[in-house]
Amino acid sequence: MSHADGSGYNPNGESFPGESRLTRDTAIRGPARPAPYIGAGILLAAAILFPLMPQLYAFDAPRLGGMPFFYWYQLLWVPISAILTGSAYWLVTKEDRRRRAEARAGGPPPEGAASAGAGVEGERP
Repeated sequence: MSHADGSGYNPNGESFPGESRLTRDTAIRGPARPAPYIGAGILLAAAILFPLMPQLYAFDAPRLGGMPFFYWYQLLWVPISAILTGSAYWLVTKEDRRRRAEARAGGPPPEGAASAGAGVEGERP
């Protein structure tokens, strides 16, 4: 059972029996796959860039309910941008949950193992 603050340590700074001691080198996430982050970036880029290209919508016709095309095109991008942003968020959080689960399943790194950010001799820069 961990301490009430979630640190995994008792008030004296010692870890509880049966729990691994957390260090700076304890992995909290597994290795990342680039595809979800690239996909999220493309979705966000589309939500930002398409409304910023007036050559795509600088027309009066076709009108919708008396509104020129350039008005309703811009208004159409409000829900589209919300959907694209929500999809990007879903991709990134799904990947983060996968990475956290992978780190939990693997457990802490063995004693003496160099961390990913360690230098040649295991020392941090």
